[in-house]
Amino acid sequence: MASTSDIRNGLCITFNNDIYRVVEFLHVKPGKGAAFVRTKLKSLTTGRVVENTFPSGHKIDDVRVERRTYQYLYEEENGFNFMNNENYDQVTINKNMIDNARFLKEGMEVEILFHAEKEIPLTIDLPSHVIVEVTYTEPGLRGDTATNASKPATIETGAEIRVPLFINQGDIIKVDTTTGDYIERAK
Repeated sequence: MASTSDIRNGLCITFNNDIYRVVEFLHVKPGKGAAFVRTKLKSLTTGRVVENTFPSGHKIDDVRVERRTYQYLYEEENGFNFMNNENYDQVTINKNMIDNARFLKEGMEVEILFHAEKEIPLTIDLPSHVIVEVTYTEPGLRGDTATNASKPATIETGAEIRVPLFINQGDIIKVDTTTGDYIERAK
């Protein structure tokens, strides 16, 4: 058992007979009345985000979780296959458990969050950025760089993102996996 003072981003708790992860939280101490904690919780089974307010000092059931590094292998019709690099165990993860599956690249290492007692996978955390090759994009017009213009481009994972006009087909770029934004050319 934990209390509201233990709430932090990434904490997994049991709430309304489901497992949730704290996405955002804010401790509020108004001038009048008791303090409280306003939270945004994401369900690890359905992916739904709910907002909840806990009174200060309220007891919450925290869930013990373990982070393990797995390597992405391939995609099947019912999910994605990952392999543990230490003992070579494989696990299949449903597609709805991954937020930005369009950036998964073969051989990429990801962290899978497991329920420590039940040994079931809860969620997958992709790296903050991925380095990919641009497989298709229209050539940019010469001299059209007065504004911060962008154009669509398809990367090797099949995802379509927006890139600056100077990026060409075959360039290696760095992409933010949380927002899908172009960061820079890879060196």
